[in-house]
Amino acid sequence: MASDRQYFAGLVAVCIGLTAYRIWVIHLLGIDTYVDEAYYWGWSQHLDWGYYSKPPMIAALIALSESVFGHTLVALKLPALLSYPGTALVLFAIGRRYFSARAGFWSGVTFMTMPLVAALGLFVSTDAPLLFLWSLGLYALLRALDTASWRYWLLVGFCFGLGMMTKYTMAAFAGSAFLVMIFSPAGRRQLASLKPWTGFLVGVALFIPNIVWNADHGFPTFVHTAEITRLESRAFAPGEFLEFMGAQWASIGPFLGIALVMVLIRSSRLWEHEQSRALVLMTLPLIILVSVQALTGRANGNWAAPSFVGACLLVPAYFLMNDLKRMLAWAVGINVLLSVAIYHWPQIYALSGHTLTAKKDPYKRARGWAALAEQVRPYTNQYPDAAILATERESLAQLIYYLQPKRWAAWHPSDHVMDQYELTAPLTDDTPGPFLFVSEAPDVTRIAEHFDRSTYLGVAEVPVYPDLTRTRHLFLLEGFKGYK
Repeated sequence: MASDRQYFAGLVAVCIGLTAYRIWVIHLLGIDTYVDEAYYWGWSQHLDWGYYSKPPMIAALIALSESVFGHTLVALKLPALLSYPGTALVLFAIGRRYFSARAGFWSGVTFMTMPLVAALGLFVSTDAPLLFLWSLGLYALLRALDTASWRYWLLVGFCFGLGMMTKYTMAAFAGSAFLVMIFSPAGRRQLASLKPWTGFLVGVALFIPNIVWNADHGFPTFVHTAEITRLESRAFAPGEFLEFMGAQWASIGPFLGIALVMVLIRSSRLWEHEQSRALVLMTLPLIILVSVQALTGRANGNWAAPSFVGACLLVPAYFLMNDLKRMLAWAVGINVLLSVAIYHWPQIYALSGHTLTAKKDPYKRARGWAALAEQVRPYTNQYPDAAILATERESLAQLIYYLQPKRWAAWHPSDHVMDQYELTAPLTDDTPGPFLFVSEAPDVTRIAEHFDRSTYLGVAEVPVYPDLTRTRHLFLLEGFKGYK
C-alpha cells in the first residue's frame, strides 16, 4: 500500500507532466491568442477594480505573470496553467483528510484529466482561478467545521471575497456553504457564533472595491450579467436545457458523468458521512440552479463548472468505497484519451488524408491573428499618431495585444455599452484624430460620412483555411464630425 507521501508525490508528478504537456501542445498547435485572452490582456495593462464583463482578478493575474515572465503567449496563459494543478492539490488535501490519500490522489487526477480542464487548460479564463478559490474555500469550510478555528473561517471569507473578485458565480459558494452548515450539527452550533459571519464579512469587504467601481461606471458588470442570463426575458427552453446537460456530461467525461449521476441518486451512504454530505451540498445546488436557468432562459456550459470540484471528490470516493478502482482507472483513462484527441485533432485529421478546414478545426478562432497584425503593422508605423478604430471587439482586442498601439477607440454611436472599449474608450467629439479604421467590410460609406476625409490605405489578408480568411480593410479617417 502506497503511503500518503507517495500518493502526493504521484499527483505532483501528474500535475507537472500534464502542465508541461499542455505548454508543448500550445506550441505544437501554433495557435494565437483567443479573443477573450487578448481582451483580458488589454485589461491587465490598465489595472482597475473592475471591467465591463468581469471583476478584476484575471487582469491582475495576467499582469503578475507578465511582470515575471515577460510578454509571451505562455505567460499570458500561465494563470490558467498553474491554477488547475493548484486545484488538484487542494482536492488531494481534502480527499486525504476526509477519505484516504488514495481517494485524494484520484480526485486530483480526475480533475486534471477532465475534458473541461483539458479544453480550458490551453486558454486563460476566469474559470481557472475561480475553481482554485472554490476548492480552497471548500477545504477551509470543512476544516472550520472540524475545528471551529478563527483562521479557517477567515480563510473561507478570504476565498469567498477573492472568488467574487474573479467571477460572480462565486456567490453560489456562500449559498451552498450555508446549506452545509444547516445540515451539519457543528455548522448549526457555529452559526450562533461570530466566526462564520465574520468570515462572510471579510469576503464582502474584499468585494466592496468592485461594487464601488461598478457604481462609479453605471454598474456595467451587473447589467452585462443580467443580459447574458436573460433575466428580463424568460421562456421555456427544453432544447437549451438538453444542450446544457450534454455540456456537463461532456465536461466531466462520459463514464465519470454517468458515475456522478449514480452518486447523486444513490448517495445515502455518502450522506451519512458529514464531509461527503457537505460535498453533495457543494455540488448539487449550483447544477440545479444553472439547469433551471438553462430551462427558462440561457446557460453556458461552463456556468456550473465549480460543481465539478465536489464531483471530483465524490466520484472517486464512491468508486473506492465500492471497490471499483479498476472502473475508476478506466473512466480516467478514457478522459485522457479524449484529451489527447482534442489536443492532437489537427494531426489526427491529417492522417485521414483530408485537408483541415475551419469547420473541422476547434482552434480556428485562435488562428491567423498574429499574421494579420503583422500586415497591419506597417500602417501603424506609417501613422504612429493615429488611434486604431474598429466597430467590433475582436479586431480591437487582437490588434491591441499584438501591436500595442498608443491609442485606440471604439465606434460607439449608441448609448448601450457592449464591451470594455465602448465603456472606457468610445469615439467621441473629444477623441483626437486621426484614426486608422480597421474594417471587415470594404465599404465603410456609412462611417466615413461622419469624417471630413477618408483615405483607403489597403487590405490585410491572411488565408487560414480554404474556408477561412482573416481580412481587414484599412482606412485613414480624419476630422470626426460626430455621430449625427
